[in-house]
Amino acid sequence: MKLIRNGEFVEDNFTTVADEDALPEGPAIVSLERWQAERETLWARNAPIGVKLQSGQEPSPIAEDLDHIDVVALEFPVYRNGRAYSYARLLRERYGYKGEVRAVGNVLRDQFQFMIRCGFDALEVADNITPEIWAENVGSFSLFYQPAADGKETVLSLRQRLATRAREKATA
Repeated sequence: MKLIRNGEFVEDNFTTVADEDALPEGPAIVSLERWQAERETLWARNAPIGVKLQSGQEPSPIAEDLDHIDVVALEFPVYRNGRAYSYARLLRERYGYKGEVRAVGNVLRDQFQFMIRCGFDALEVADNITPEIWAENVGSFSLFYQPAADGKETVLSLRQRLATRAREKATA
C-alpha cells in the first residue's frame, strides 16, 4: 500500500500492529481495544502512536486522549460504508483534532476529494495509484454544494456573495 499525506506520496513510518503482536520500537498503530487496555503503557513509549477505529467504532472513546495520539486511522471496509466520513468530520470539527486522520481499507480513487473535504489528510491507497491518478481525481470538482471540514466556499455562499456585489455595484 502507498500513503498519500497532504497530497504527497510519502513513506509510511507507522506499522499497524495486531492486538496479539509485540509493539515495534518505532511508530505504531493499534486497535481501539488495545489502546483502551494499554493506554498508559502506550503513552509512555518514546515513539508516535496511532489508533485504528473500525467502521462501527465512533471516535468518542478516544476524544479525551487525542493529545496523545498522532494518527487516527479510520477504516473503510467496503465502498458502501461511509461512517468514516462522519468520524473524520467529528474529529476535526467537534474534537478539534490536529493530528493525522488517515483513511485505510477500501479507499477508492473516486472518493479521494470527498475524503479530503471531510478532514482526512492521509490516505492509504492501492499500489496502482500514481501521482497522475491522484491529481486527476482530486481536481475533478471545483465547486461544492455541501459545507465540509475543509472550509471551502459552497455554491450557495458564492451566489450570495456575487449577488451582494452586483447590488452594491448597481447602487454605486
